[in-house]
Amino acid sequence: MFYDNATRALKKASLWRARSVASHTLLDFASNDYLGLRRNKKQAQRAFAKLCSAGVFAPGASMLVNGYHALHHECEELLCAANGFERGAILGSGFLANIALLESLVRTRDVLFIDSHYHASGQLATRLLGERVRVFAHNRPDSLRELLLREPRTKDSQWMIAIESVYSMSGEIAPRAFAELATEHDALLLVDEAHGSGTIGKNLLGYFDYHNLPIAPNYIKMGTFSKAYGSYGAYILAHSDIIDFLTNRAKPLIYSTALSLFDTALAFVNFCYILRHSTRLARQLQKRQEIWSAALGRTLRTSIVSIPLASSVEAIAAQRLLAKEGFCVGAIRPPTVSEPMLRINVSLATSKKAHKRLSAIIAQKFCGALT
Repeated sequence: MFYDNATRALKKASLWRARSVASHTLLDFASNDYLGLRRNKKQAQRAFAKLCSAGVFAPGASMLVNGYHALHHECEELLCAANGFERGAILGSGFLANIALLESLVRTRDVLFIDSHYHASGQLATRLLGERVRVFAHNRPDSLRELLLREPRTKDSQWMIAIESVYSMSGEIAPRAFAELATEHDALLLVDEAHGSGTIGKNLLGYFDYHNLPIAPNYIKMGTFSKAYGSYGAYILAHSDIIDFLTNRAKPLIYSTALSLFDTALAFVNFCYILRHSTRLARQLQKRQEIWSAALGRTLRTSIVSIPLASSVEAIAAQRLLAKEGFCVGAIRPPTVSEPMLRINVSLATSKKAHKRLSAIIAQKFCGALT
C-alpha cells in the first residue's frame, strides 16, 4: 500500500535490499572484521570480566548527564596515548561521529572541503551545511589545491578538509599531500579512519602512522570500533580545544545515550591486543594481501579488493555463485557505489588457504572484469 511504486522500481532495477540472518557456515569475506577479532572468545571473556568489575553494566544516560563512565574515560586515554593526540571522545557509531564533527565544527563563516567519495554519513552532514561545502575530485590533492587557491577567505573563517584514510569501496589510500595542504592553508584535517585503523601503517594505526606524520594541532582522527577493533562505537581524537568545543556543540554527543559499556570494554581489550601484537598482525595481513596481488596481477596495499561488474544483476549472480562455493562476499550496488561491484575483505578471520581458493576463483571467473 505505502511506497508500492518505489518498491517495484527498486526490484525491477535489481536494487532491492532485504535483511537476512547472516549464515556462519560460509567463509567470511564480507564483514569488516579485518583482524578476526569478532570471533575471539578469549577477548570477549576479558571484556566481560572488565565490565563485571565496573559496578554498572549500561551507561543509562548521555555523556553530559551521568552516562560518562570510567570505562569510557580509560578507553579515550588509551586511544590518545597510542595515537599521539591530546584528548578524545567516544560516540555511538562512526555515522554519529561524522555528523557530530561536520555539523558542529563547520560554523556559519567556515568552509568544508570534502572528498567526493567521503562516507554517506559525511555526505548527509553536508546537506545541513548548504553553501559552506566545496567538493573536490576523489583522492586528488591537485583538485583540492585548486579549490583552496580559488576560495576567498575572511579573517574569522576556519577551513576544514575531510578525507578517508582508506576508502571503503575501492581500498585506495589517501595521499600524504592532503596533510601537507592542510598545513599550508592553515586548515583542519579530518581523517575518517574507519577502514584505516587496524589495517595500514607500521603500527596499524592508520593514515598518520602510514605516512609517518607527527600529530599536529590541526589534525582530527575519527575511527570506529566496529571494524578492525571487533566491537561497536566510534571515537574522535583531536586537540583539547576541539574536543571541548564538540562536548558543548556536537548534538550526537550531547543528546545520545553514551556508548554501551560492554562495547567500550571490548574495544579497549581488543585495542590493547592489537598494540601488543601489531607487528605479527601486520605481517599476517601482508601475506594475505600478497596472495591477492599474485592472483589478480596488481599490487594490493590495503585489505579491500573491489571487482567491478557490468550490472547489479551480475553482481547479485556473482555473489550467489560464490556462496555456492562456500564464500560470503559483498555485492555492492548503486546508490552505495556508482557502478556495481564485488567487495572482498582480506581478513585474518579466514585462512591463507581460503584466500588462495577465493582469489583463484575470482581471477578465473571474473578476469574480464579485471582488465
